[in-house]
Amino acid sequence: MGPGLLREVHMSGHSKWATIKHKKAATDAKRGKAFTRIIKEISIAARQGGDPDGNPRLRSAIIAAKAASMPSDNIKKAIMRGTGELEGGQIEEVMFEGYGPGGAAVLVNVATDNRNRTVSELRHAFSKNGGNMGAEGCVAWMFERKSQIFVPSGKITEDQLMDIVLDAGADDLRDEGGRWEILSAPEAHYAVLKALEAGGLHGEDASIAMVPKNTVMLEGKHAAAMLRLSEALEEHEDVQNVYSNFDIDEKEMEALAQ
Repeated sequence: MGPGLLREVHMSGHSKWATIKHKKAATDAKRGKAFTRIIKEISIAARQGGDPDGNPRLRSAIIAAKAASMPSDNIKKAIMRGTGELEGGQIEEVMFEGYGPGGAAVLVNVATDNRNRTVSELRHAFSKNGGNMGAEGCVAWMFERKSQIFVPSGKITEDQLMDIVLDAGADDLRDEGGRWEILSAPEAHYAVLKALEAGGLHGEDASIAMVPKNTVMLEGKHAAAMLRLSEALEEHEDVQNVYSNFDIDEKEMEALAQ
């Protein structure tokens, strides 16, 4: 194992939930939601310039679009909306913060054309599911911005993957039970994606994510309510990503996910 790369077997509840969701997300409805999210991300990223070679965020969004089998025409139109070449509603990117059941910290990354409506609907989702929205900065300090890339574990051994991502600048590899989670500094994101591509691998759910520094263990009614809150937030049309620091025992998580 190379210096600087940690091998982490434990994964947070939020990562387990992401893996379970990934298995459930093959339906057309989920695919449509994924397309909407990626199109918004491409448009937001393209505001910094429509050339992916000079815009790492746009480059990553296009890679995600291709991994989701998005038609190139959709990608092109999303870029043109972002650069202003095509008319479209102005989308604002906002991060909301709050607390879930049992004191878990929650960050909600939103892309909306109507901030007031979105705030009202998210506040309702929090309160209905045992949480509450907080002020800006209340929980963001509990998270770090990281490049987060998932790779199916059946296609490569741990040592092979480690060699590829370590050389590209990754600093953490976690066993996700069916998927590897690769964590890196945000500036290494594209280099790690390119290295995976060169090795014949495609990163799933590759993004700059907010990764919790520590986790909060939930069980029983708090665990069930936290998963309901996660699902309610993620199903909202304006929500791009939900990040949380909860942990739930794997068996309990799988039972609750049924």
